[in-house]
Amino acid sequence: MTTFYELGISESLQRAVTDMGFEETSSIQEKAIPVALTGKDIIGQAQTGTGKTAAFAIPILEKVDTTKEYVQALVIAPTRELAIQVSEEINRLAKYMGIRSLPIYGGQSIDHQIRGLKTRPHIITGTPGRLLDHIKRKTLRLDCTFMVVLDEADEMLDMGFLEDIEQILKEAPVGKQTLLFSATMPKPIQNLAKKFMSNPEIIKIQAKEVTSPAVEQVYYEVNERQKFDVLCRLLDVGNPELAVIFGRTKRRVDELSDALNKRGYLAGGLHGDLNQRQRDVVMNKFREGSIDILVATDVAARGIDVSGVTHVYNFDIPQDPESYVHRIGRTGRAGKTGVAVTFVMPRKTGQLRSIEKAAKVKIHRKPIPTVTEAMEFKQRMTSEKLIQLAEEGDYLQFKQTASELLDQYDSITLVSVALKLLMKEQMDETVQITTEETRDSKKPERKERRNYNGNKGFAGRNTKGKRGRTSSSLL
Repeated sequence: MTTFYELGISESLQRAVTDMGFEETSSIQEKAIPVALTGKDIIGQAQTGTGKTAAFAIPILEKVDTTKEYVQALVIAPTRELAIQVSEEINRLAKYMGIRSLPIYGGQSIDHQIRGLKTRPHIITGTPGRLLDHIKRKTLRLDCTFMVVLDEADEMLDMGFLEDIEQILKEAPVGKQTLLFSATMPKPIQNLAKKFMSNPEIIKIQAKEVTSPAVEQVYYEVNERQKFDVLCRLLDVGNPELAVIFGRTKRRVDELSDALNKRGYLAGGLHGDLNQRQRDVVMNKFREGSIDILVATDVAARGIDVSGVTHVYNFDIPQDPESYVHRIGRTGRAGKTGVAVTFVMPRKTGQLRSIEKAAKVKIHRKPIPTVTEAMEFKQRMTSEKLIQLAEEGDYLQFKQTASELLDQYDSITLVSVALKLLMKEQMDETVQITTEETRDSKKPERKERRNYNGNKGFAGRNTKGKRGRTSSSLL
């Protein structure tokens, strides 16, 4: 693999890259950066987690003229989270260059953004709708922009942003450089490239290069109604530092996060019905560690990059290989190891094999831990925590109360109760997870959205879930 030094980038960028802890380039960076520096248009087929942000950010930063105070480069992203993440990474890379990036997205005060635009940032990252809003207000001008990047283009088209993207691209100069990155290349993406790009060079990163060997990939064959209990056992046995659990629907995410909290876990849900303030609250808690489990839908989790995620759980099997690669890309980053767990119903093993074949991975089956095994592991971890607290010695203010309790009860009883409290055991809490039938990957879930010609419409047919039984067993 090539080092960043070998790419011949400026000293300022090399220093920033070193500060961020990177030495060698990823596949997409190695192939895209030299081409982008020549000024050529690029179509890059690469999934989330491959390092594509630096693949377009470094060429942008090398070309920005700090003496000119206008928008010189634009990055269009599908979600607020990704727009913010890209802007933050650009600013980290530009720390020694005097170049400023500003994120613009829906859900934030437009007056606040207008004030930010008046500070004359060199680079804008934003979502299509809000970018177009500023263009129409004439608070954002692209007539001097030399580069436009479409990040996660397939996701933006799937969300109905084709019309907005075309209008934005028309506002930029005809001779601009265009970089398009997408996990898949459906016909609408190809048409967009033909319409707005000039002899683009195609750079494709194969699936085998984006599935990190640092991620242990396993699956458990489990019936729908057993999933939640098995999930709790795996959380106890796996003891993740930070975990992301993927559910198929907004209802699924709400029910799962609710049920996990009732069972004593610290979880928060993320889906498209949350407003920006609610999303920010959940994400800040997850980043700070006040919750250690994030339950999310695929779309809500797009672009989220939180360091330290040790486990990913596919509560619902992904509908296609691209979604699988996107999901497990949340862990095993920056040289760290991770675990990706997928729940597969017995009649859905064929879908799992399709994912294995397309993503060029082997997902190993593991036996489900028994209730006894999970309880023993949880007790052992809790005992270790109790010993750690005792060794730290920060308990003097409780000694008087402890002495009084020992006058009433024997020490074994009290330690047993302390372990029970620390384990946050909630045997009396019943939870309800609605049974949902998985849809065929060839039949997209029914949802209202704009289709590729910009009209509102319904895509596919939705399968209604049947009301499931309540789950009241211990694990």
